[in-house]
Amino acid sequence: MKTTCAFALIECFAVMAFSATPALADDPPSAAVALQGLAPVAAAKFAEVAATIDTLRLLRTGGYTLYLRHGNTDNTIPDRVPAVDLNDCSTQRPLTEAGRQLMVKVGDAIRKAHIPIGELKVSPMCRARESAAAAFPKLSPEIDHNLMYVANFTDGEKAPIIANTRRLLSTPVTGGSNRLVLAHAPNLMELIGYFPKEGLKLSA
Repeated sequence: MKTTCAFALIECFAVMAFSATPALADDPPSAAVALQGLAPVAAAKFAEVAATIDTLRLLRTGGYTLYLRHGNTDNTIPDRVPAVDLNDCSTQRPLTEAGRQLMVKVGDAIRKAHIPIGELKVSPMCRARESAAAAFPKLSPEIDHNLMYVANFTDGEKAPIIANTRRLLSTPVTGGSNRLVLAHAPNLMELIGYFPKEGLKLSA
């Protein structure tokens, strides 16, 4: 598969939009910096391209995968590596109340823009699950353990997660809706060399 992507800003938060198109089986996975063109990841550095009204119109028709980072977190409380317990949020870097409220706004903005979400794939980390619950309270997320936070992993541990992320971003979405992947910045950095910041804001 070959992948095209655009950089969208909804309620001052970064949302990546990817669309897959058929390609030869031996074509390498690739990501482009705009909906108009294709460029292999290794050939060009990823660049942010702000969404336009036309981008939103395309998203309303479905067929895209959206990649969303979780809301703002409290960096003074790091993940308790190597004793992170997915069933115990106290062992993980927590979502802040500001981050939770931001995710509410992101979800509201997506709904107001009439962007249909048919699949919701979420990292098992508490900050991602809580972000999904805040943004999309009426959707049933699918917790995907191969969307785990990779920053503290070895290359071998990262490999299946990065492969799964590539698959989710490259697999076509059908049925007039979009797939939304809610996970972590380091995962996307490993895949396309772009690190989305928490709570990204537009300057005036």
